[in-house]
Amino acid sequence: MPENPVDVVISGAGPNGLLLAAELALAGIRPIVLDQLTAPSTEPKANGLVGQVIRLLDLRGLYHEFGGAGGAPTPIPAYMFSGMPVSFDRVADNPMYAMVMPQPRLVRLLEKHVRGLGVAIRWGHEVIGLDRDDAGATVTVTGPNGTYTLRTRYLVGADGGKSLIRKSVGIGFPGHTSSTVNRMGHVRLPDQFRTPDGGVDIPGFGRLPFGHNRLERGGFVFAELEPGRPLIATMEFDGDAPDETLMTFDELRVSLRRVLGVDLPIEPPQGPGPHALRRVQGQNTRQADRYRDGNVILLGDAAHVHSAMGGPGLNLGLQDTINLGWKLAAQVNGWAPADLLDTYQTERYPVGERVMMQSMAQTALMAPGPEVTALRTLFGELLHLPEAATYFAHLLAGSDVRYDTDGTHPLAGRLVPELTLTDGRRVAELLHRARPVLLDLTGGRCADTAHGWRDRVDTVVGTCADAPADALLIRPDGYVAWVADDATDTDGPGNALARWFGTAMLD
Repeated sequence: MPENPVDVVISGAGPNGLLLAAELALAGIRPIVLDQLTAPSTEPKANGLVGQVIRLLDLRGLYHEFGGAGGAPTPIPAYMFSGMPVSFDRVADNPMYAMVMPQPRLVRLLEKHVRGLGVAIRWGHEVIGLDRDDAGATVTVTGPNGTYTLRTRYLVGADGGKSLIRKSVGIGFPGHTSSTVNRMGHVRLPDQFRTPDGGVDIPGFGRLPFGHNRLERGGFVFAELEPGRPLIATMEFDGDAPDETLMTFDELRVSLRRVLGVDLPIEPPQGPGPHALRRVQGQNTRQADRYRDGNVILLGDAAHVHSAMGGPGLNLGLQDTINLGWKLAAQVNGWAPADLLDTYQTERYPVGERVMMQSMAQTALMAPGPEVTALRTLFGELLHLPEAATYFAHLLAGSDVRYDTDGTHPLAGRLVPELTLTDGRRVAELLHRARPVLLDLTGGRCADTAHGWRDRVDTVVGTCADAPADALLIRPDGYVAWVADDATDTDGPGNALARWFGTAMLD
């Protein structure tokens, strides 16, 4: 017998699927989350969070819960682009943040958070088919007790790059597959080869710093993110194409010798693991031709895949998620303007294109050859310019995003800046409930302008030293929908409130 219909089914309990479930739960919606795995994955994948996603986690109160230091997140002083260092010491309002966070730990933390919000996660339940009509979708699921169906108004495919959901509804996945071969694994390495700055000193070769290194025979990565368990990787542009067998540790050794020209005395890691050991033959850079088809929505790798160089994956996917969450909740709860859900595509699709562009550019700059060597030399000189460093900081952080909110103020359409009110509250704390906020920084002169939306918009009155404006209308995802420099301007918020948060209530 079919279960009672639900508002949202999410296929995939990775970071994006779980965070979306949390966003919906904050709006009073209890989705069902399905995943074919019987428990959260322990496979080492992403190693951390970089960019604006850390500020977005702070907006939900998750930054400190996940291990961030007290107070507002602190920007990092430097990062890298295709293995080339980029210093941010002369970047005003540096937008780059980072947090070491192995993906399995992130998933465990998000699962705990989601369960605390009352969401059902069904591990070991795999979507094997779906039928759609104008009112929703019927999902066929196989689980520990057999096959069953679920009826849902909205189906979200957060089921990875090989997404069954995407394929089932006929959404194309155009793009490019490179000829590179990447190999990576956790290893044991003699202590004397480690350098104080986190790099490695290889006998017969020399010192290489932490992170990505471009060599004349390919790329080499060294990153000891966990004590005693360094991660080593190679990238080869003209290596022998391997067969379809699983990669062995000896294959990693041989690849290292081809890239370095010398033997690196590595051994398999000890301890319970799981330990990374995998090969990626041909890097896919692909984007779904649309993120939504009626009542079916794509999220994360189901919508876009790209190189992991620079760590953009979680930054992109989790920002997509927070953009989608409040809009889908508004649709389910019945107050969304007619085109609100369409803005998930219009706002986030160009961001995905941009991430794919810069990740492919980083891969191209890792290629061997004297021409690329010359280009990297020139690029390295440019990166020392403050203007270039600022450009790359915002590109890598994802903070160069500006949504179309019909405003001309510099803050309109941007992620709200870090602000602290005179009573000590930070702006991030005002958004923990994932509700829109009209922030009146005049002490009360704008407080009544959102009265007709009081069921779905919070009004916060306060003052702030060096306030950037008199009032800000902040969407649940932290982006500024409207700005006033003149507190007497009461037409602006009304139009913006209606555009983003629907029709006002009748008193």
